[in-house]
Amino acid sequence: MGEQIGDLRQVRLEKLKELIKAGRDPFKISKYDVDTTSKYIKDNFEEMEGKFVSIAGRIMSKRGQGKVGFYDIQDHLGRIQMFARLDNLGEEEYKWLKTYDIGDIVGVKGEVFKTKTGEISINAKEVSLLSKSLYTLPEKFHGLKDIELRYRQRYVDLIVNPEIKEVFIMRNKIIRGIREYLDGEGYLEVETPILSPIAGGANARPFITHHNTLDIDMYMRIANELYLKRLVVGGLGDGVYEMGKMFRNEGMDANHNPEYTAMEVYKPYADFNDMMTLTENIVAYVAKKARGTTKIEYQGKIIDFTPPWRRVKMQDMVKEYAGVDFDLINTDEEAIAIAKEKGIEITPYMTRGHVISELFEKYCEKHLVQPTFVTHHPVEISPLAKRNVEDPRLTDRFEAFANTWEIANAFSELNDPIDQRQRFEEQVRQKEAGDDEAHMMDTDFINAIEVGLPPTGGLGIGVDRVIMLITNQPTIRDIILFPTMKPLD
Repeated sequence: MGEQIGDLRQVRLEKLKELIKAGRDPFKISKYDVDTTSKYIKDNFEEMEGKFVSIAGRIMSKRGQGKVGFYDIQDHLGRIQMFARLDNLGEEEYKWLKTYDIGDIVGVKGEVFKTKTGEISINAKEVSLLSKSLYTLPEKFHGLKDIELRYRQRYVDLIVNPEIKEVFIMRNKIIRGIREYLDGEGYLEVETPILSPIAGGANARPFITHHNTLDIDMYMRIANELYLKRLVVGGLGDGVYEMGKMFRNEGMDANHNPEYTAMEVYKPYADFNDMMTLTENIVAYVAKKARGTTKIEYQGKIIDFTPPWRRVKMQDMVKEYAGVDFDLINTDEEAIAIAKEKGIEITPYMTRGHVISELFEKYCEKHLVQPTFVTHHPVEISPLAKRNVEDPRLTDRFEAFANTWEIANAFSELNDPIDQRQRFEEQVRQKEAGDDEAHMMDTDFINAIEVGLPPTGGLGIGVDRVIMLITNQPTIRDIILFPTMKPLD
């Protein structure tokens, strides 16, 4: 197969040499005037019939013989047939046209008409070769055996499976919709560092790089939370947000890519209840914008994003699905004994709070198909969240789930600098005990909230997962144009 592809490429290279020899080098053409698209012509045929138009696109098929040829030309919005006749183009141009290959990019000038079979077409008067393709396009580019090749060569995937463009157009609508909603609510969009001397704002393994001039290791951000809260301290606007890439040096699967898009928003004088309302409103808004409805079909099931969403405490779910009532369990020893009974892996830093979290992941997440806010996480797994007044072992935090996935995470933000320092110190102890995802100490952030952080509601949304659900795509790679891939040997 490799030899065959090489032979075909060589044939195309020879054709290119002939073109250059004849003074027709397509790569010397810098510009081509295009005045319409395939879609506009087809959608407005009555208006366009008989008009002289100029389009450009890629040859996707060719047929015919002798003095007449039919070519499918694909531009960014669709395909249209080009009808080419020797009498119209002249013998010299028609001879060259017949040498053009599938994949070549051409400019076409001619009149719009309809063939005897009813096909809307362009009767070509002039055809210009704008780029010579040295690559032989596959007839189709899907199926399990080609799936990795599709991700590696997305440029080919977009050409031969143009229907996938709709997914990425919808992605664009969703991302713009998030911004529209937040801008409309008075939030200010900002930009914070991607490289930082400390990886903070989440529990995750970072990517490490090195800054040569400063001669220091730096981390690619795992979250932008701590910088955004610094801006709330500084009083920059009535709420700030940022949407962009985050980077986590962790596993890859259907829901995880090492770089992914997230949105975080922080509002002073708000709490996690306000963030629940904001979450469900944002997701409902973008679902309606992209799909026209808040009831989304995902892989054969209907997920209803219509607000309000269900709210349930984490401990209540553990009681319901794991059969363990943590209102009756008050010590780490008791909790660890339960964890052993339930087959939970015991780690050196494990506490009662960790056991609650592990039992929730094992027994409860799989039941969270419809949008649900799971609230009041243990303080041990929530180093940046405000403690719950009624039970200081818990926090005023939620995670939003849909289709069993976490799609959002939010807190009433911890603004007590003494408590924050103690929690960071505990995180450092956990890191020293072997937890690679534990939070680092960030003394500048402690300093910032010592200046004074108002009561604040904060929210992070996993934008890619929301896009997967709304666009009905089974893996995160299907909604990222260039997903992370292991290099080929």
